Amino acid sequence: MKGQILINGRSQKLVFGTSAYVTQENMLMATLTVREAIYYSAQIQLPDTMATAEKLARADDTVREMGLSSALDTRIGGRSSKGISGGQQKRLSICLEILTRPRLLFLDEPTSGLDSAASFHVMSRIARLAAREGMAVVAVVHQPCSEVFELFHGLCLLAAGNTIFFGPPSMAAQFFASNGYPCPPMRNPSDHFLRTVNKDFDKESEERQSYMPAVADEAIDILVNSYKSSNTSEVAKQEMRHINEMDRAMIGRKRAGFVTKTLVLTKRSFVNMYRDIGYYWLRLAIYVAISVCLGTIFYNVGYGPDSTRARSSMLMFIGTLLTFMAIGGFPSFVEDMKIFGRERLNGHYGVTTFVISNTLSSTPYLLFLAVVPGAIAYYLTCLQRQIDHFVYFALVLCACTMLVEGLMMIVATIVPDFLMGIITGAGIQGVMMLTSGFFQLPNNLPKIVWKYPIYYISFHKYALQGFYKNEFSGLVLQSNLEGPKIVTGEEVIAELFQVETGHSKWVDLAILCGMIITYRVLFIVIIKVLDMVKPMLKGVTFRWRPKCVHGMENLCAPL
Repeated sequence: MKGQILINGRSQKLVFGTSAYVTQENMLMATLTVREAIYYSAQIQLPDTMATAEKLARADDTVREMGLSSALDTRIGGRSSKGISGGQQKRLSICLEILTRPRLLFLDEPTSGLDSAASFHVMSRIARLAAREGMAVVAVVHQPCSEVFELFHGLCLLAAGNTIFFGPPSMAAQFFASNGYPCPPMRNPSDHFLRTVNKDFDKESEERQSYMPAVADEAIDILVNSYKSSNTSEVAKQEMRHINEMDRAMIGRKRAGFVTKTLVLTKRSFVNMYRDIGYYWLRLAIYVAISVCLGTIFYNVGYGPDSTRARSSMLMFIGTLLTFMAIGGFPSFVEDMKIFGRERLNGHYGVTTFVISNTLSSTPYLLFLAVVPGAIAYYLTCLQRQIDHFVYFALVLCACTMLVEGLMMIVATIVPDFLMGIITGAGIQGVMMLTSGFFQLPNNLPKIVWKYPIYYISFHKYALQGFYKNEFSGLVLQSNLEGPKIVTGEEVIAELFQVETGHSKWVDLAILCGMIITYRVLFIVIIKVLDMVKPMLKGVTFRWRPKCVHGMENLCAPL
């Protein structure tokens, strides 16, 4: 959408990151304290030309302006832990967006969750800050108290998509009175305006007949028509024409560099993952418990006739377990995606920065999740004891978990609901497991769809073949088949498991690493595509929105 904004008497085109938007819903990182949240945000948003001490001082000043000094060392809290109150979360959300003193600040119901006193203090401080820094503030306020209403410099009243009034607040009461809707004495003007045009309860009124128009509908029609012919409307139109005729001037703000943002985001994400038990620690406990069970069930498989089947079953189970259970951290990741969406749309950082920082911060945890449970199952089962074989085993497990992390990032983008996302991610992994070559040998898979292309894009296939080559190469096993009593591991993987032996196990690992990068790049591409597609879909929906006649809601037709 293109347009011009009048700031300080000049028509200026806002570049990305110059404006800020505080959503009605508080989307904050629950594991951080108020101090950490504001400090990290200051380092991400403020330019590198500012010293770190200066950034932190700006953060401290902003916190004091919003009255949060007493809660600095309290965690924000969320779905799993108690933290600061909802009103304090709202004030913190405002703090995070006014750090850079944006030229244009949008506030979606900034007084939600605040009492009348806190609402007045917050709005009065925003008004002072706007006057001092030359900021333009556009706020949607839910039922403001009279003191907050008096702070407004301009008032826009809308009803059913039509403008009822747009002008100085002091003239609004006079406008309503001149049209037969005077504000009663000792009543808050904003309450009177809302009550006059609110038609939600007129439809259920027992005193009104079905064929009679609602009282609010009649008031809306009168006020809309009166405003269109009023001097206030003409003044607003003249100001807009004047803005359109003025020269455009580009304005922007300096921001932190790519490296600074990546490092700060990596640190913040690392701290969040460490404190959120649902991210990795609960998974680690389950992995260790199941690895002990797995190791004791397949304890010391040996080299007998049944060892081939036992080794392959154990490798398949642990490879799929660690990847399948990765969806357990999906709810925590969905919360991170919400924060990412808010911060990205406000210009804090881009999608590439998020992907890199998320990958860097999660890699140590994923490696730990692969090594500790993997070592328990590996050595209890008595697989090949050379250290290089275990290193390869752990690297493949780590690669698989990183792959699933990338897959769930894509799922979270397309299916943001965590319940539906878990179901979707589990379904995708289930299909990949079925076509990995374990449940049905590769040569027996149906050629159409299941082998080409699903078999070749299933990461379980490369993980399983890498495991087989790593474990069976160099072994001599007893056979339970007719013929020779002794078979080599190479014969087992080539003839029994139908493994592709034309390349080494390191090629399989390299393919897994390539798929890790591919999934991250695909995540970036999907984000970019959705940015282009969503506005078009909303435009189509808006154009085909049904239009109803008052009192005849069942007779709707597209515009």
